[in-house]
Amino acid sequence: MMHKAAKASAVAVAVFNQAPPVMARPTSAGQARREKGSNGPGGIPPAFATLATDQTALPHPTRTQPADCPPMTSVFNFTFVPWFRSVAPYIHKFRNQTFVVGMAGEAIAAGKLAHIAQDLAMIQAMGVKIVLVHGFRPQVNEQLLAKGHVPKYSHGIRITDEVALDCAQEAAGQLRYEIEAAFSQGLPNTPMADSTVRVISGNFLTARPVGIVDGVDFQHSGVVRKVDTAGISKLLDMGAMPLLSPFGFSPTGEAFNLAMEEVATSVAVALQADKLIFLTELPGIRTRALEAESDDNPIDTELPLAAAEELLAEIPPAKLPTDAGFYLQHCVKACKEGVERSHIIPFAVDGAILLEVYVHDGIGTMVVDEKLEELREAGEDDVGGILQLIAPFEEDGTLVKRSRTEIERDIGNYTVIEHDGVIFACAALYPYPEARSAEMAALTVSPDVQGQGDGERVLKRIEQRARAAGLDSIFVLSTRTSHWFIKRGFVQVDADWLPEARKRKYNWDRKSLVLVKKLG
Repeated sequence: MMHKAAKASAVAVAVFNQAPPVMARPTSAGQARREKGSNGPGGIPPAFATLATDQTALPHPTRTQPADCPPMTSVFNFTFVPWFRSVAPYIHKFRNQTFVVGMAGEAIAAGKLAHIAQDLAMIQAMGVKIVLVHGFRPQVNEQLLAKGHVPKYSHGIRITDEVALDCAQEAAGQLRYEIEAAFSQGLPNTPMADSTVRVISGNFLTARPVGIVDGVDFQHSGVVRKVDTAGISKLLDMGAMPLLSPFGFSPTGEAFNLAMEEVATSVAVALQADKLIFLTELPGIRTRALEAESDDNPIDTELPLAAAEELLAEIPPAKLPTDAGFYLQHCVKACKEGVERSHIIPFAVDGAILLEVYVHDGIGTMVVDEKLEELREAGEDDVGGILQLIAPFEEDGTLVKRSRTEIERDIGNYTVIEHDGVIFACAALYPYPEARSAEMAALTVSPDVQGQGDGERVLKRIEQRARAAGLDSIFVLSTRTSHWFIKRGFVQVDADWLPEARKRKYNWDRKSLVLVKKLG
């Protein structure tokens, strides 16, 4: 998160990216909202890193932990506190929002239920309203095979005959019992200690038969006709967690086997949920969706809706859960019908849902109606984010202390990069018209997005603003990262070069370097 400063410029970086061994939840966040993963498996997101000059913060090489490192408690405090603070904006943002989580039956079969329940309980404790929809594909198949029947599918949908319907009912009952038990844990010294999660199931879905498609009779397979949004909403308002099995009932009482993906999508759309999250076998959608995993084919961590629709049109129709388009088609449908964000994340990664929700770059693929990152001029609502960004550097003396009043007064001078409601880069422009120049101050880039060119993007916007104002040059004051500016066309000059009004405020004891860039 970034904040804007208002006086001199200097560049420095504070990096806390040593994940202490005691905090071993896997992480993989790191590129742009998405190429997610600057934290390797088994670590927590690197806390803060930023750069600053007297008011300019820029990237700095990562610190490594020395051999004579302090005791573990000190290391833990050193990393945990800034990390936890970095999560705070997401905690505030998602409070009272509604998430619909579709959990594939494969996740339960893989033994992931206990940790998923713990993570969902934590998210609910932070004020998020959660609707959980479980699948049971492998469980039904297992029972069918035990009875000597082969599972049958067509068009990617199960053909549910009488035997398959009985197996589905048995599997749903067993899984509901296991899920309720998982949320009832409460042993001391576990994530569920002192938690109270009321899991409530019910007949919230009205269904109709799929019918006969291309000559195939799907028998007891159905599709969602109606969602009891009033009933689900009442449970959410009570603080309960509605649990939906992939079953629906007709007005005549006939039961239909539904697809978990369709149920979760229909519920998310009916509730106009803020997020639809699929915990799946897939790690997400790769940049080249049909090619194998490789270093140069990473997970595409943010797909605009239009791009997702184009991709669906290019790839073969999905029939299996491991096909690229299987969950993507439901994400697209949800986004087109009012759900702000839809996610595909891997249940194989422990803590995947926490990483997706509370880490900037997430862990899987997010489909969104528009790109969430925006380079723009700052407004009054950005003051808090700017203050939060610069506070650590004011405390360690990297930046000059600024009051909220100063930031509010100068907010029009700032340019910011905002992503999903959080500011990750900023800089301010202070014109000196009599000298036909301007100072760029408070250039700051979040460590979560360093190396992605955000510093250059902000610099270019500042240059554009200066040109539009009829200025011939911009300058910065820097004590630590003059090389960053020199590589981008700045040259060092004597402090006497400064405009008279700025020279009177120059701190001669600090001895900041003055760097100037001519604007073509």
